[in-house]
Amino acid sequence: MRRRTKLAAAVFPGAAAQIRSAPTLSHKRTAEPMKSMNTRPLTTHPSGELPRREFLQFLGAGALGIALAMRNAAAADAGAPAASPAVPRSGPKQLRGLFPIGQTPFTEDDKINLEALAAEVAFCNRGGVHGFVWPQIASGWSVLSEAERMAGAEAILAAGKGGSTALVIGVQDKAADMAAVARYAQHAAQHGADAIVSLPPANVTDEKVLLDYYQQVGRLTDLPLFVQSQGKMSIDLIVEIFNTVPTVRQVKDEAGDPLARIAELRRRTNNQLTVFSGNGVRTMINEMELGFLGHCPTTGLSDVYAAAFDLWHANRHQEAFDMFGRICAFESMGTTTMSGVLIARGVFPANVKSRRAPPTPGVDVTPTPGSGGGRGGMGGAQHPVPHLDDQQVRVALDHYLKPYLRA
Repeated sequence: MRRRTKLAAAVFPGAAAQIRSAPTLSHKRTAEPMKSMNTRPLTTHPSGELPRREFLQFLGAGALGIALAMRNAAAADAGAPAASPAVPRSGPKQLRGLFPIGQTPFTEDDKINLEALAAEVAFCNRGGVHGFVWPQIASGWSVLSEAERMAGAEAILAAGKGGSTALVIGVQDKAADMAAVARYAQHAAQHGADAIVSLPPANVTDEKVLLDYYQQVGRLTDLPLFVQSQGKMSIDLIVEIFNTVPTVRQVKDEAGDPLARIAELRRRTNNQLTVFSGNGVRTMINEMELGFLGHCPTTGLSDVYAAAFDLWHANRHQEAFDMFGRICAFESMGTTTMSGVLIARGVFPANVKSRRAPPTPGVDVTPTPGSGGGRGGMGGAQHPVPHLDDQQVRVALDHYLKPYLRA
């Protein structure tokens, strides 16, 4: 009881007084396009198409094994369960698993902090996180200039060289200017991205226009293209994109009810489309049961999410359930700043700032300790929750999650 009182006082001042299997990346398609969509001729754009770079081999497996063995031995000495090992990966980087949406750090004078952004990638590599995506909604992509996006992509791709984390660069443009999209896509290819991703053009609901857009993006490079669905993008549209764009192998599905859509998406693509979840990854166990093969939280606890994924796909389902439960319990403790967990874990400096992005329709970005963004809590509970400062987050991490932090 004395230890719990001390912890409560540290995390909540004043509380002591109260005492309380992945698809193969093939570029061949045989499925027929859906008959209800007659596409108009597509506008061509100079592609400057580049040969796809050879993917980097996984390095440092031996060093990782030694580090994990030392951590597990220390955990055993302390009587705590050992952290789960990262699943060894070799050869081309697999585009499945935990792909957090990177947060964008800024300096006090509102310049993008490229050193901290690179540190986010290094953190993912240390923690056995399968991938990293930037810049998308949780990154505040819409408040970044083109120069900032180019510089950020270069910092990320340079930091990730030689690592096992697959790097996915966002290429959408605020005005849906295809010339700008082409610059982002070809820049990503030139600097060694493993894949690109695009949100749909804003305020466009005509599915023929959306199909045309993704077909154009798919011709810009030979990198794998992730589709990020939004709004009312139909299953018919996603399947038609899959059938007509050879580089589309992945969708981050945030349209409608993704849990209700995945069975049909899998069936109609013969299980060749890797479906990723978003929306804060609050239903990860349900998602894995249904066949989602990718998940996109934010970065702060991405190594713990990755541990849950690795355990599940090693058929250690109860341990995966327990690992994800730790994330849910931690997030229930309160809200924090967008960068709070990354500051507490030493990835971002304490003086890092964020830019406020305009709201995205249908997306709640109330930050919780583990998410740093996405939906604000399990089940949308309405009761008030405390706000944790960086020191309180650090204390909670140390007391509750330290044995499970792979990074």
